[in-house]
Amino acid sequence: MSPTEAPSLALNGGQPAITHPLPPMYPGGMRIGEEEEAAVLEVIRSRRLFRYYGPQPGPSKVEELEKAFAETMGTRYALAVTSGTAALVCGLIGLGIGPGDEVIVPAYTWIASASAVAAVGAVPIMAEVDESLTLDPQDVVRQLTPYTRAIIPVHMRGAPCRMDALMEVAQSHHLKVLEDSAQADGASFHGKRLGSFGDAGIFSLQFNKIITSGEGGLLVTNDEEVYQRAVMAHDVVGGQRNGIPADQVILGINFRMPELLAAVMLVQLKRLDILLRDMRQRKQMLKESMSALARQKGITFRTIHDPTGEAAVALMFMLPNAKQASWVTQALSAEGVPAEVIYEEDRQDYHIYPHWAPIMNQQGWSPAASPWRNHPRPIHYTRDMCPKTLDLLGRCVHLDVSPDLDNTQVEEIAEAIHKVLAALD
Repeated sequence: MSPTEAPSLALNGGQPAITHPLPPMYPGGMRIGEEEEAAVLEVIRSRRLFRYYGPQPGPSKVEELEKAFAETMGTRYALAVTSGTAALVCGLIGLGIGPGDEVIVPAYTWIASASAVAAVGAVPIMAEVDESLTLDPQDVVRQLTPYTRAIIPVHMRGAPCRMDALMEVAQSHHLKVLEDSAQADGASFHGKRLGSFGDAGIFSLQFNKIITSGEGGLLVTNDEEVYQRAVMAHDVVGGQRNGIPADQVILGINFRMPELLAAVMLVQLKRLDILLRDMRQRKQMLKESMSALARQKGITFRTIHDPTGEAAVALMFMLPNAKQASWVTQALSAEGVPAEVIYEEDRQDYHIYPHWAPIMNQQGWSPAASPWRNHPRPIHYTRDMCPKTLDLLGRCVHLDVSPDLDNTQVEEIAEAIHKVLAALD
């Protein structure tokens, strides 16, 4: 019997496996409650909405958040900003990256990882991901040129990169490392929090992320010089506010976090480890339920370099070919389980490099402002320049793992997966 003929499938008119609506994938957002409300009201009643002053003297929520976040992530410094992208820009400026430099980014990441590079005048160079769907250390080496100054490992969908191998590459070639942990708040690699391995690390607090204030970001580092440069970058008078000598002050842009966002985040930060625990438990249940059948069907799970440390925001597995992956996602969706193939050529998705139109077309804010125009060597991007990445993503099925799934919902998702995979030729 072919998959399309299996009578029990909802795709063919059968009863869907999901009978209880599944929660949306906003981990921290769905747990916003009275504590966040009280924290916001406290700030509003104080009328101190700006970090540095208000009508009455008092402590800053942003400063409190920075101290708490640095302690949580195991770094000396943390800087709160307006978004994860702002954190990337401040991090690159902190590392001294600019025109004439090349920065290696994975071919699978949100476009901000690459656009931030271009925003500071440098050129992003895309490298393949491996079976973990994170930056391949071997391909990083292949992409090195005399102009390579930094790499941005991205802990995509909550899974840690091979930070040991990537740090070895960076140290061997005198490269800076800016970790993009936007989708991996609180995750770790061999017991050390992600974001704390490189010269700097960034986090996003946008509403889809693990913990959230709706929007916002954080930069962490152990390097005082990187921190001071980032402080100046995120505030047009950051040098003056922080007592940095005038002859050392660099140009700044206002990326300051408001007190209201920090108030929400101080509560959300306390929820972080519980959210991670809940997602890890639910993912493990789902993975175990399908492991035997997956082996029979030639399905492989995404490689996780440290299963105990991943954020577990998603269950991702590869089918033998793209056609099967597409069918599985259609069948799962019919069962009531939102599923997608990560890469489809005709579906626009700014997480995959061929769809990064302004990067692929090398379009800056103006011809003169384009970092590619005066770069020391010609840069050519093509849609097929990272074939391994496109092959992996084109065969990969993605399922969200909400921390708010209850046991009944997990069992129904497992039933749906079993129904669909059992019908797969």
